[in-house]
Amino acid sequence: MGVLYKAAVAEKRLKKNFILERLQALGIQLSQQGIPLDQLSYEELKYEYVLASFRDIDTERTENTWF
Repeated sequence: MGVLYKAAVAEKRLKKNFILERLQALGIQLSQQGIPLDQLSYEELKYEYVLASFRDIDTERTENTWF
């Protein structure tokens, strides 16, 4: 295998593990569909992280209000 391919695979694995750790730090173990997080792809993990970050926003603070 080429060095570039190995680097790309390693980068993808690191990005997936980073998002997975962030979700687990928020206390999320399952996706919205009930699938364990370790079985999801990187794109699916990103989607779950975005949803979790929206739920984590404190809307009572004036800096976080939208209107």
